[in-house]
Amino acid sequence: MLRPWDLQIPIDMHGQRAVYIQIADAIITAIKSGKLKSGDPLPGSRGLAAQLKVNRNTVIEALDVLLAEGWLTAKERRGTFVAACLPASLGGKRAQQEPVAKSAGIKPAIVFDDGIPDTRIAPIAELAGAYRQIFNRKGRWQMMGYSESAGDADFRQAIVQMLNYKRGMKLEADELFITRGSQMAMYLAAHCLLQPGDMVAVENPGYKPAWRAFESAGARLVPVPVDREGMMVDELKLLLQNQRIKAVYTTPHHQFPTTVTLSLQRRLELVHLSNTFGFTVIEDDYDNEFHFGQRPILPLSSFDGAGSFVYIGTMSKIVAPALRIGYLASSKDLIASVARLRQIIDAQGDNMMEQAVLQLINDGHIKRHLRKATLHYKNKRDFFEKLIQAQLGDKVNFRKPEGGLAFWLEARQQVNLPAVAGQLLQKGVQVLSPESFSFEKPVNGLRLGYASLSETQLEQGIQALGRLL
Repeated sequence: MLRPWDLQIPIDMHGQRAVYIQIADAIITAIKSGKLKSGDPLPGSRGLAAQLKVNRNTVIEALDVLLAEGWLTAKERRGTFVAACLPASLGGKRAQQEPVAKSAGIKPAIVFDDGIPDTRIAPIAELAGAYRQIFNRKGRWQMMGYSESAGDADFRQAIVQMLNYKRGMKLEADELFITRGSQMAMYLAAHCLLQPGDMVAVENPGYKPAWRAFESAGARLVPVPVDREGMMVDELKLLLQNQRIKAVYTTPHHQFPTTVTLSLQRRLELVHLSNTFGFTVIEDDYDNEFHFGQRPILPLSSFDGAGSFVYIGTMSKIVAPALRIGYLASSKDLIASVARLRQIIDAQGDNMMEQAVLQLINDGHIKRHLRKATLHYKNKRDFFEKLIQAQLGDKVNFRKPEGGLAFWLEARQQVNLPAVAGQLLQKGVQVLSPESFSFEKPVNGLRLGYASLSETQLEQGIQALGRLL
């Protein structure tokens, strides 16, 4: 790449500051003054060393400092560039400065989400082809009318069959309702199940979008702690002795955010408590499909003794996040209430998309995609585990998850992780602040989704986190 300029860096070989620090500070001054702008290339280390008449290792040291502090970014086989997102301040004894980039205006280069699939491997071409075929085969005039509010009948039957055969459930078609994503399912279930003042027990830490759905129905939330076996059911049992709990919301397959699986003993106890105290178990099985062990754990709702339950799932992680198809399974009475509420706010779902996805199911595309995606994510999970062990092994505690698309890291020492999240954002790396899944006091952990990032992004993101921790 053409670099038609020379850096003017005066160096005092007899000064008190090390030469590499003088070089680093001169480059920072050029960036702050606007002489160097975001995206501008720097000379190579050999050329800069020759220009400044210093040892190349001295220049490399200076560049390493600037890379570590976030002033520069390295691009493989292209060179070193001024970073797009510049740090807010210098650490240690270096001079302080005004923030260069406000958080609200930063577009991070690396985003550790909560476990979103890799859209690059989504079967988009197959879905688009199926959509066109459905549209042409049925005729435009047929597809433009209203359909059942509960979802296309054939599509519902296909989901019921999948839940019965793959997840051990015993459902009929009128016990399933198709929604625009799992969050709509959560909202509809909350407003049909709860009354203002009802108490809902939730996992802490947990999934705040679900909490907001319950609160929008007037419910009061009661936190139940989580450990390495999932929700601490004994703590829930103590709550039940003194309070009337209307529902318990849980993510038992891969607890959000900690990724742990609810143990069999606790599963059985939770079902028993539900039947004894009369509360409904709202089970969010948000990523059942991605399990890397021998077989996925069956849902609580599949247990023979399960009485009052709402089971929520999604197709969005299977195909693509932009595909808004979720579903909820429950009693026929609750499904009828959900249908009445749905008609008030949204007459029906996307009938054509449901039939297109059904065609992918019937043609075997979904099955083949899941097989391919599971291997893809398993390999990426193993790669990410090695990265974390190498860069953060002495700073965090973690366990390799048996499924799902995210890791849970707990700092070994008490760390102000919300502040760390803010500092990372200044360096172009975004993580979920612990406040986003904590009930009151932020927990000392981070959930890092790995599926949607490249191996290079994962490595750069973990290196940035390691430097801050």
